Amino acid sequence: MKSNRPFDRTDRVANEIQNILGQIQTQYIDLTELGFITFTKVIISPDLKHAKIFFGVVNNKKTIEKTTIELNKKSKAFRKYLGQQLTIKFTPELKFYYDDSISHVERIDKLFNKLDQKDQN
Repeated sequence: MKSNRPFDRTDRVANEIQNILGQIQTQYIDLTELGFITFTKVIISPDLKHAKIFFGVVNNKKTIEKTTIELNKKSKAFRKYLGQQLTIKFTPELKFYYDDSISHVERIDKLFNKLDQKDQN
């Protein structure tokens, strides 16, 4: 039976996981030693057992590689708190990946600022 909802179940679950991960980060797991982490996108497998979590970092305190390793080390803790709040049969395995779109936006902003400074001179 076709659903009348505007997007499918995997999209809804991915969106819910992204929201819950943000709450977990602020309430239970301290990530300030890594910088300001934001979860930008979640892609979940069709069977809902595996999730790719994409993150961005502002004010990095460690390299991207080390930040990714640290987040993946904390994936069990994230999964524990996620399972308490997520209302599906299985809590997905979490794997964290760096999303470089934030760094592209920062670079473009710097270029625009340089252009503005040249125009003012």
